[in-house]
Amino acid sequence: MKFKDLNEQIKQTHSENEFNEMNLNYLTNQLIKITKKLNELPDISIKEGSQSFMNDISIIFIKKSKFNRWKQNAITVAGRNGQGQQLNQLSGPVGIFIDQNKNIFIADRDNHRVIEWKYNAREGQIIAGRNGQGNRVDQLNRPTDVIVDEQNHSIIIADYDNRRVIQWSNLKQQILINNIDSAGLSMDKNGFLYVSDWAKNEVRRWKMGEYNNEGIVVAGGNGKGKKLNQLNYPTFIFVDEDQSVYVSDRDNDRVMKWKKDAKEGIVVAGGNGQGENLNQLSYPTGVTVDDLGQIYVTDYGNDRVMRWCEEKDEGEVVVGGKGQGNQSNQLNSPMGLCFDDEKNLYVADYLNYRIQKFELIL
Repeated sequence: MKFKDLNEQIKQTHSENEFNEMNLNYLTNQLIKITKKLNELPDISIKEGSQSFMNDISIIFIKKSKFNRWKQNAITVAGRNGQGQQLNQLSGPVGIFIDQNKNIFIADRDNHRVIEWKYNAREGQIIAGRNGQGNRVDQLNRPTDVIVDEQNHSIIIADYDNRRVIQWSNLKQQILINNIDSAGLSMDKNGFLYVSDWAKNEVRRWKMGEYNNEGIVVAGGNGKGKKLNQLNYPTFIFVDEDQSVYVSDRDNDRVMKWKKDAKEGIVVAGGNGQGENLNQLSYPTGVTVDDLGQIYVTDYGNDRVMRWCEEKDEGEVVVGGKGQGNQSNQLNSPMGLCFDDEKNLYVADYLNYRIQKFELIL
């Protein structure tokens, strides 16, 4: 009877969409206690099927936890003062990076600078490119992405129109890679640097500190096209724990996943022509992947952020998608995106000249 009651509780809680870890632990502990008591009786033992029942409880919880939701009205955490070059303004934010302290590093493209916006600050501070547009080593020219190398206390920048990747550390600069049409950057757990080259339609990898070579092609490199071994204007990239590379293949309106040492990629989002249906994208830009392998992509042309599960035929809108606009639940040509360690979602709202924070619903 108690098994039946527990089962009904689980079903009811699950259907009410309130299934959480506390409920799971409580119900599981109750089940263990009942199992122990029954096993002490001479004529009763709990067979393997009950373990399967307990596993089912865990599976329900895992499946439920996979589908995080975010508040649809965002908080503006950087910008909010219109387009401009003051320290409380942005002009074309593209790539963003959040460090462990929730400080936001922004490739402020049309201001030719990288700006750091500390947690809860009212304005940012310029940490690279404070000397105007140019090609000197202490200048930037329309930077598109930035990552923080926390181990070496430096930032690495895709200096788009200077065709280079450059490192800044305590106002000192070092060109890491020259003559590359860099758009997006990523770094894996081993410190390898990945750079997308939109002109050559490829992604290359370099070992940290060893840039006096051409690097290794890890995605694309077979000319512009839409075959599985090709890319067409790759922009943002993400590298997971297995060194699989996810590429926003912008002009193919898809996101590609290239496993380590693969000769071709697989389509993990979009790939059904340009459009606004749930199985389509329109100029995908920022891309990131969570711990469960779910792909999040900013859908630039549809003013939304989509979530795709690998091998699914379509994605779902997680934020935006309510028309182009500047309200707190709207986006205007979103670009970069990332999560902080509390799974809050940050989006570079490009033509609203702001960074939006969508808080996780707990």
